[in-house]
Amino acid sequence: MIAYIGIGANLGDPRANVEEALIRLSALPATALLARSSLWKTAPIDSSGDDYINAVACIDTALAAPALLEAIRAIELAHGRERPYRNAPRTLDLDILLYGDVRIDTPDLSVPHPRMHQRAFVLAPLCEIAPNLVIAGVGAAAALLPLVADQAIERLD
Repeated sequence: MIAYIGIGANLGDPRANVEEALIRLSALPATALLARSSLWKTAPIDSSGDDYINAVACIDTALAAPALLEAIRAIELAHGRERPYRNAPRTLDLDILLYGDVRIDTPDLSVPHPRMHQRAFVLAPLCEIAPNLVIAGVGAAAALLPLVADQAIERLD
């Protein structure tokens, strides 16, 4: 299954945490890292604290969506992720953005990620590695980028 994972961090050493998350994603069982975006710097949205470092990874995985969610939560915990309140600053945040064309709506997981089309920090790196991607039920990711043009984002590498 082809899946896209959003990665972000704004506590500790965010750049190193995002890079380490990419390495850990590629080391998941029955999973291969197919592509990774550049790193992008953005101001917090619906949050506080320092700017975020963000990226998107494309993986090919044999893990079922719940197992993938469990695996990425373990990566977050290994980086000291805490969830004191919604949208709190974080050492590492990993989100399943897309899991093939599958739609998932459970208490633990919503795919496609419900706000991904409203976030430049998701759309810009996603379009970098998958310029023709269509988000099920929403539309072409590239066509959504102009709608988030008011959100400051800077490509770092």
